[in-house]
Amino acid sequence: MTQQHYHTLKERFAPYPIEVGLLNRFRTQEERRTIQKRLQAGELDVVVGTHQLLGKGVGFQDLGLLVIDEEQRFGVNQKEKIKSLKTQVDVLTLSATPIPRTLYMALSGVREMSLITTPPPSRRPIKTHLSPYNLETIRSAVRQELDRGGQVFYVVPRVEGIEEIAGTLREMVPSARIAIAHGQMQEGELEATMLTFCNGDAEILVCTTIIESGLDIPRVNTIVIEDSQKFGLSQLYQLRGRVGRAGIQAHAWLFYPKANALTDVARQRLRALQEFTQLGSGYQLAMRDMEIRGVGNLLGAEQSGQMDVIGFDLYMEMLQEAINEIRGQAIPQVDDTQIDLSLTAFIPSEYIPDLDQKMSAYRAVASANTKQELTEIMLDWSDRYGPPPLAAQQLIRIVELKQIAKSIGFSRIKPEAKQHVILETPMEEPAWSLMAENLPEHLRSRFVYSTGKVTVRGLGMLKADQQLEHLIEWLGKMQGALPEATVAQV
Repeated sequence: MTQQHYHTLKERFAPYPIEVGLLNRFRTQEERRTIQKRLQAGELDVVVGTHQLLGKGVGFQDLGLLVIDEEQRFGVNQKEKIKSLKTQVDVLTLSATPIPRTLYMALSGVREMSLITTPPPSRRPIKTHLSPYNLETIRSAVRQELDRGGQVFYVVPRVEGIEEIAGTLREMVPSARIAIAHGQMQEGELEATMLTFCNGDAEILVCTTIIESGLDIPRVNTIVIEDSQKFGLSQLYQLRGRVGRAGIQAHAWLFYPKANALTDVARQRLRALQEFTQLGSGYQLAMRDMEIRGVGNLLGAEQSGQMDVIGFDLYMEMLQEAINEIRGQAIPQVDDTQIDLSLTAFIPSEYIPDLDQKMSAYRAVASANTKQELTEIMLDWSDRYGPPPLAAQQLIRIVELKQIAKSIGFSRIKPEAKQHVILETPMEEPAWSLMAENLPEHLRSRFVYSTGKVTVRGLGMLKADQQLEHLIEWLGKMQGALPEATVAQV
């Protein structure tokens, strides 16, 4: 795969003074040391490589862009290394089937995602066949491809026994030239085998998942996968994508033991692969994989798993709060909100003459946390003492405004210069923008944010009771339109 990328970049950058290097397992120790020295000296503009590029001995003079192809092939340790680069480097990751954790990061906003759904010209969907293991079916599938002049990948889940499988194929198709490739072979032997197959000197390649990533051999248009239930959904999709790359109808044969030997999860994976056969279906398949495996631990090493311990809803709230905080969209929590409007707000002695009852009424108002509780207090007063006077009504309304303002991060409300009303707040501009976008345009224009405060233009020219009613209505609209997880509990 690195070899193919290297040759592509060399070809495309040939007209320009751009130096391209290659670092992989097929380079000698001396070649690797030379490439590393040139990288550190800035003599190479582009380097294509495997995980070796993340090794301790590799340094860069001025690294500006890191492109990661087949991102799902990188483990946690490699991704932690990438994170240490990402504070200074632009990173672009590519994957046809991102792992559930990576996909969920994109869906929840932790990472940005773009989709490429247009297939290359003349590319045709691959016909996917599921079948219990059957030697005659395998012989027929292989023979059909060879008869039309093509080549075949025969994929097995492990190296052990690969020679015996190749021997069985030789008995089934005596005229076919068969090669074997797996990751435990010596570099030189593996490279020679792959070149032999790429040049058409062998018709069948019996191999492990070493062919999974990026291999492009146009003549190979049938892939046979033995014990397919042992592969992950992403692996199966990647393996299937190794055929059908030249506009010729390709076939993918997935063989498994008897149906009663399959686990429920394995059965779901195989059904999903058969269901999503259209071109560009990697995203939908990755979504199904996420449903089957769970999204895992976004901050830890586990790449799959469930959230049953705390529940999905609570998990989503916690994740959204963390994302909003990082983006500066978190609604700040304030200890209290001070209301300085010029209003008469108290309980008159003639309304509740008994001092103990009046203090009890004040305590009830002060301890109320919701509008519903304030409504119940008003009903209780009306039942016990009669209709509340204006001063008592305004006391209730001020407390209601305080509840709303405190929940969305305003610490003080006061008039300014007889024209405006100031809302003091520690919130950052992204958080204010998130709230203000929920206001109608004619109201949004009245609010002006600056660090530490929001000015409500023209509101100070109204009477104090009108200011109070407008603020309850407008701030209430902001509060009501925000996600519940971002609203502070009073």
